[in-house]
Amino acid sequence: MSAQNLQKPVNNPLVEEWNTPFQTPPFEQIKEEHYVPAFKYALAEAKSELYRIKEAKTKATFENTIVALEHSGQLLNRISGIFFNLLEANTSDEMQRIAQEISPMLTEFGNDIHLDPALFNRVRYVYEHHGELAPDQKMLLEKTYKSFVREGANLSDEDKEKLRKIDMQLSTLSLNYSQNVLASTNAYTKLITDEKLLSGIPSSAISIAQKKAESKGQKGWLFDLSMPSYLAVLTYADNREFRKEMYLQYNARAFQNNFDNQSIIKELVTLRDAKAKLLGYKTYADYVLEERMAENTKNVYDLEEKLLKSSLPAAKKEMKDLQQFAQSLGFNEPIQRWDFAYYSEKYKTSLFNVNDEMLKPYFKLENVIGGVFGLATDLFDLQFVPNDKIQVYHPDVKVYEVYRNQELKAILYLDFHPRDSKRNGAWMTAFREQHYDAKGNDVRPLVSLVMNFTPSTDEMPSLLTFDEVRTFMHEFGHSLHGMLSEQHYESLAGTNVPRDFVELPSQLLENWSVEKEYLSKFAYHYQTQELIPDSLIQKIKDFHNFHAAYASCRQISFGLLDMMWHTTDPSKINDILTCERKALARTELMPVVEGTCMSTAFSHIFSGGYAAGYYGYKWAEVLDADAYSLFQQKGIYNKKIADSYVENILSKGGSEKAMDLYVKFRGREPKIDALLKRSGLKK
Repeated sequence: MSAQNLQKPVNNPLVEEWNTPFQTPPFEQIKEEHYVPAFKYALAEAKSELYRIKEAKTKATFENTIVALEHSGQLLNRISGIFFNLLEANTSDEMQRIAQEISPMLTEFGNDIHLDPALFNRVRYVYEHHGELAPDQKMLLEKTYKSFVREGANLSDEDKEKLRKIDMQLSTLSLNYSQNVLASTNAYTKLITDEKLLSGIPSSAISIAQKKAESKGQKGWLFDLSMPSYLAVLTYADNREFRKEMYLQYNARAFQNNFDNQSIIKELVTLRDAKAKLLGYKTYADYVLEERMAENTKNVYDLEEKLLKSSLPAAKKEMKDLQQFAQSLGFNEPIQRWDFAYYSEKYKTSLFNVNDEMLKPYFKLENVIGGVFGLATDLFDLQFVPNDKIQVYHPDVKVYEVYRNQELKAILYLDFHPRDSKRNGAWMTAFREQHYDAKGNDVRPLVSLVMNFTPSTDEMPSLLTFDEVRTFMHEFGHSLHGMLSEQHYESLAGTNVPRDFVELPSQLLENWSVEKEYLSKFAYHYQTQELIPDSLIQKIKDFHNFHAAYASCRQISFGLLDMMWHTTDPSKINDILTCERKALARTELMPVVEGTCMSTAFSHIFSGGYAAGYYGYKWAEVLDADAYSLFQQKGIYNKKIADSYVENILSKGGSEKAMDLYVKFRGREPKIDALLKRSGLKK
């Protein structure tokens, strides 16, 4: 790696100083043609910075090597933070083309750092001769050293070249996989012209479908594979063939069509396995788990088996009861996957006299925002101030300044509704993470929540399902982790923690969603302004565990599928579907459906950073149930517990080991009992 000089692009906002509120991105000035020149310039700058570190004539120290590395590449980080977030939330064909051009450059740059012997020698010298350091400095040093070793710094020159090729291929394949899923999702639409087919579907979903058809110049009702549209059909459509068609289309995304991901999966798992073996690990899962709370595959499988032992018998009983209920309505066939949500919703209504359509009027989006913000105020003293002067990347996006005790903590972007340029799902991300810059200034984070909630129409505001309320709270829990970070080093700040720990703050916040004390603060009927009745809140609590065992088995099955892909010898993987079905066989509760494949659209593990880590959702469920039991004991608005949670977990990021942070908050290591009790799997 040598110093490089490249002329600074002219009139390119990505590389200029931002004269914007709180140095937020000037989205209105950023054009697609700005990205490639900005990336090339930022890469050259970053290489020059690294050259100065490794060629320094002075002895390597923590400050001139480890901290200098931490502060290098700031411009590159800034540009990447914008580009890759927009690639997910507001993409285009040109953005995807740019990603194909840029990703190999960034992969090569990452390898240039970790495979540079002179740079590694300086890092290793500090690691072996560091002297007295503060806990966060020790963590930064250890993380930096390990990142070099885990990315091949100790390999021979020949093996370093092999690793470079592997990483380059992995980068491209992961991008191709993601683009195939999006293209496959957008490729299918269903125009309904016969009103009879809409029977059972809520009027709000019908209105949205009509609006979609009009926007395409069509008459009728247009349904697609965006989550609100898909779930409306699967949950409510009386026409079974319509449900079946939607199910088959959604679950055949990127499978046996123009955007087929099967060969990409085979290549990805083969290359990941080759990388792990090159670095001295038995499997890719072993490589990943070394840096997680779980530590090894045995601990992952032990947890999955414990949970499966409790969940599977209960889930089978749930399915038997549901089948009997469907029969009572005159349905005499075995329940198929396109029947489950439909009869489950009817059964829930029958048991608890409540359903999503009864609840949605109390969950107007603006009221839910107020409720979520209010919870953050009550627990963590946060204040939210809207700011329409801050530029956004899409008109749907709303921006808030976030304060704690009159001190700015973050800028928060909220992006709620589906569009063709946004991938499915919900996620928290950041355009900039909290850290202290080289001059000692506390740089506050720019946090973004991206979701796909039911949009408003001319006739009706955006009314959320209860699941959407919980999803919002989940992602907002992640945002608290980012916004309340108080770390010197960016790589240790906010959500830069092990994957099986990162879901603790998100899942913990979901617990408040069933509490009367919380819901009664904001859940007003959007038409009558009537507060949600106590009877309805009780029903929410009552159905909270409805089909909890089924949901648990489903999550466990995803974790087992992920582990299969990353522990299996790739030479034994001949057919993607055969391997998938074998991995899922123990957890199957309904007949297998021909023509569908989960893995081809399992973006979490093949393009979303959760490879050999999907088990982390269940791992963190143990943590969140155990943590929430402390709030339940002391009071769900107990300030002392909330302050301890901020102090010991939210503010700490990855500055200490995850288990140590948890023990400081909880007073002991987590126990599984609270999760089993909450799920109704243990009295």
